Amino acid sequence: MRPIKIMTDSCSDLPKDLREKYGIEYFKMNTVRDGKQTPASLDWEYFSPSELYDTIRDGNRVTTTQVPETEFERGFREALEQGFDVVYVACASKMSGSVLTGSHVAEKLEKEFDGAKIYCIDSLNACMGEGMLAIKAAELRDEGKTAKQIFDEVSAVRNNVNQFVTVHNLNALRAAGRVTGSSAFFGNLLGVKPIIVSDKTGNNIPIKKVKGRVNSIEEIVNLTAEAIENPEEQTIYVFHSDCAEEAEETAKLLREKINCKDTYVGYIGPIIGASIGADALAIFSFGKNVERFSQ
Repeated sequence: MRPIKIMTDSCSDLPKDLREKYGIEYFKMNTVRDGKQTPASLDWEYFSPSELYDTIRDGNRVTTTQVPETEFERGFREALEQGFDVVYVACASKMSGSVLTGSHVAEKLEKEFDGAKIYCIDSLNACMGEGMLAIKAAELRDEGKTAKQIFDEVSAVRNNVNQFVTVHNLNALRAAGRVTGSSAFFGNLLGVKPIIVSDKTGNNIPIKKVKGRVNSIEEIVNLTAEAIENPEEQTIYVFHSDCAEEAEETAKLLREKINCKDTYVGYIGPIIGASIGADALAIFSFGKNVERFSQ
């Protein structure tokens, strides 16, 4: 059996320590600010989180690109030349065309490298939801599973990733086209905070309106507690767009309410951050199937 390389992309928001721990590589997308295109690094070497989110707070638009075809060509080819098969866990196709581009490049390279396999998985998630599935793929690799087995098993649990997000408003998400059904749902009610989930197709949809920031944080903690399964075996991930103090408090609330193995706090990366805006809080765990959120 050929060794297997697990790859993901900038939308996974996997910090360096987790990428190194699980042996995961990623393809870089790009952010665009003031006409300047910059690689969307998850290590923040081009600008700091506060620089990005202060730019957005000041009313400036940051746009994004998908993974360039040349980036897929470089990464996949390098892996195949080293004798690896590849499993690429991609951002939800509802939010990025990267999985389609990656699949196109993979098909071409498989013809060039006889016997090599590249599996591209539409994660139906983004941010740490996508990152959790990449970690799952790495764990399966370390258990000795084949690339096809990893593809099948990760695909089978995509809808068991539960994402509960609260944002100050839906302006950034609406502008980026990243949330559906939002206009009638949210309106312009002062102080109302929407709760957003990822549905079974990978769309971000608002499911609740909560009055006030504190209440909205308590609500996503409660929703996580209701949805999570086998919490004692899980790390619950809390990711934020430059509101670290609230994220740490959220992690504390989770530990008090749920008997989980651990919590992990991290930054929402440049690509998702450009879409969701500043001061968002998101909780990710495995649990009940998200088909219950179908509209």
